[in-house]
Amino acid sequence: MEISYTLNEVENVAKQLIKNVKTKTLLFYGNMGVGKTTLIKTIVKILGSDDEVSSPTFSIVNEYHLNDDKIFHFDLYRINDLEEAYNFGIEDYIDSENWKLIEWPEKIEPILSDHFDRIDLELDSENRILRLNFKTNN
Repeated sequence: MEISYTLNEVENVAKQLIKNVKTKTLLFYGNMGVGKTTLIKTIVKILGSDDEVSSPTFSIVNEYHLNDDKIFHFDLYRINDLEEAYNFGIEDYIDSENWKLIEWPEKIEPILSDHFDRIDLELDSENRILRLNFKTNN
């Protein structure tokens, strides 16, 4: 699935994305400034959280609450290696049944299962381009 969109259309894109994902583990790939956090903020809202959503750049992970679930939002940009991820307990989050929205997932790829949805974001001169790729172990 590929969607070209402007920031004004991000809510519709988030709705489409949620409707089409096959897992609760969403990996967001893209360069700095491409709109990963903006899209994630919208996804959290669409999923039903009333929590204030902010980038976990310095905290590494933020937790948001739903009525019967949780959302873990990771920004792994500042970690240097898997050891740092293990130090904050990444495996406990990854193994949970909760939503996991992960920015910069390439930092922890060796410990990811084969059951996730990959979202590639790019920015061209006018629009953001979202590519949704499914990778599941089915």
